[in-house]
Amino acid sequence: MADSALKASIFQRLHPRAYLERFVAESVRPDGRPFDAWRDVSVNVGSISTANGSALVRLGETTIVCGVKAEIAEPELDAPEEGFLVPNIDLPALCSPKFKPGPPSDEAQVLSDRLNEVLSSTISLSSLVIHPSKAVWVLYVDATCINYDGNVFDAALIAMVAALRNTTLPKATYNVESGLTTCSRTASSPLKMLKTPVSFSFGVFDATLLADTTAFEEPLLDTTISVVVDENGDLVSVVQLGPGVDTGAADTLSTCISSAKTRRVVLGGQIP
Repeated sequence: MADSALKASIFQRLHPRAYLERFVAESVRPDGRPFDAWRDVSVNVGSISTANGSALVRLGETTIVCGVKAEIAEPELDAPEEGFLVPNIDLPALCSPKFKPGPPSDEAQVLSDRLNEVLSSTISLSSLVIHPSKAVWVLYVDATCINYDGNVFDAALIAMVAALRNTTLPKATYNVESGLTTCSRTASSPLKMLKTPVSFSFGVFDATLLADTTAFEEPLLDTTISVVVDENGDLVSVVQLGPGVDTGAADTLSTCISSAKTRRVVLGGQIP
């Protein structure tokens, strides 16, 4: 048995595509899931006492910790009645051998941009204004991947949304005469969230649609499709990444959207 497991492990490393093809041919995936099955999700909030809001999310073995830190700044001249939301994700060498020490990887920067696009619609930036043209809140939403086992975008979005929903801001008052902003030590209020978006990503491998792909499956995919749905089941965005088979066909996208909406209902209140 041990010898067979060793041979399978060696074959997986040397011929990953052929390894996955053999599983797909048997209508199963290497981790035992059917093609359309999702991994379990767990969410814990408020674990970082020094942050204004925080969340720890596990999607299968992928683990993300997120903290929200609020600071006061002057607004942009062309947007005097809007605050700032600055999401960022870090993929350190600690989380996976695929990442190296040093500056942020291209993947981390692309993920941060994608997360910013989705999160920009979750909060009213005008609600972050302390005093027009003078003082606004800047929310730094920093996520770090502790363990990477694929589908980091979905896990990071859940972590960021949960951390924002956990965030409270102290009551702040701007003094026009002194030009200073003071914050209360006792009075605070939660953020005003407009929606709670969750992403559900799919991979296409040899014309086979796989839900919630792992770190082993991801490099072998022809295309990735991410469907973002809010708490009402409304579609927020659909993003297709990567060349390959024609996944723009209506039936493929329809399948992804339908599956995402069903899964959103299943998750329900799992996002605090």
